Amino acid sequence: MNTQNTQIHISQWQRGFWLLAIANFLVAMSVYVLVPVMPLWLMDGEGFSARDAGLAMGAFGVGIFALGGFCSYLVQRYRRNRICMEAIILMVICITLLQSFFQHDFGAVEKWWVFAQRILFGAVYGLAEMVLASTLIIDKCTSSMRTEANHSTSWFSRFALALGPMVGLIVYHLTGSFWRVIFVSDVCVIISLLLIRAVKFPFRAPEENTHVFSLDRFFLTQGTPLFVNIFLIMLPVGMLFSLALPWMFYAMMMVGFVLALMAQRFVFQNAELKSEVVTGMILIVAAMQIMHVYSIDKVIYVAPTMIGLAIGIIGSRFLLFFIKLSRHCQRGTSSSTFLLGWESSIAIGIGIGYISFSGQSDRLLVVAEVISILAAAMYLSFTHQWFLNHKNR
Repeated sequence: MNTQNTQIHISQWQRGFWLLAIANFLVAMSVYVLVPVMPLWLMDGEGFSARDAGLAMGAFGVGIFALGGFCSYLVQRYRRNRICMEAIILMVICITLLQSFFQHDFGAVEKWWVFAQRILFGAVYGLAEMVLASTLIIDKCTSSMRTEANHSTSWFSRFALALGPMVGLIVYHLTGSFWRVIFVSDVCVIISLLLIRAVKFPFRAPEENTHVFSLDRFFLTQGTPLFVNIFLIMLPVGMLFSLALPWMFYAMMMVGFVLALMAQRFVFQNAELKSEVVTGMILIVAAMQIMHVYSIDKVIYVAPTMIGLAIGIIGSRFLLFFIKLSRHCQRGTSSSTFLLGWESSIAIGIGIGYISFSGQSDRLLVVAEVISILAAAMYLSFTHQWFLNHKNR
């Protein structure tokens, strides 16, 4: 059987690695805590239409690509931990701009200010994550454990996909204030800054003749089919997040993530390579079909658990696909490419959900099912065999 597994070594989890993994989790939390609440504020508090709120949420997914081409130059010419911390400081500024919009009586907030804030927020978040997950975390582990490091830290940001919206909704319902949710987002990103600052990194002499713009540490061109496939897989999940989901939905997604971790260890350890993605796609389509047939309160424990289990095993497998596709010294580039496909598809999916399907959950679920089936067909008919023919590890 063609199998690939990631071993776990206790020696990997030393203090510096723990601090960076938690920082990675908190940086992602600062983004996802706003996901279910910000559109409500824009539409109910600032008079945005569903279309404009969708454009604002989707703008984040576009902005995440903006600074990636400069990532390699910045980390080669300057202290890489300083670049990450400065990007996180810019995230704090972006969140503070939202606080300014909320606290001052602007009437209807100028739409272009919100769009600009979301694009900038996506840009600095993308840069911070690329440097943190693709460079700093790798620097704190030995070469033989770097795949394990990528695999483990990706789970921390994956947990934020469930815990962030859950915390945002709970805070919003308890306080009735979007400002409190912004405050939670700010606290998360500030703590992540302090954690990164507490980790010491060796000085590296800057390299000469580096290009200002480069695809290095940004986008793995030979991984484009994988990028397109993971984008199509996660796009319907982003669309689901545009629905009015209760906090319990995200709590059960977290249960699904835990089950995914257990499944990787006990179910898929020696399974055929394509089994994880195929199983995950079946679970996603089935969960959407259940949500289409029954009301959300009747399937609140089943459907989100299936989705969490599905994207947990799919995300882990696709990250390893990207890493095994990369050539020498392209590990950071492969991790960043996976990050771009994962994060941008969720944000753009949320935007599409509000723009095209506001108040039409049945129609959204049908379209999401169709996209998921197309993504599964692409994987089975092309992507899997293409990967086997082109992998380098």
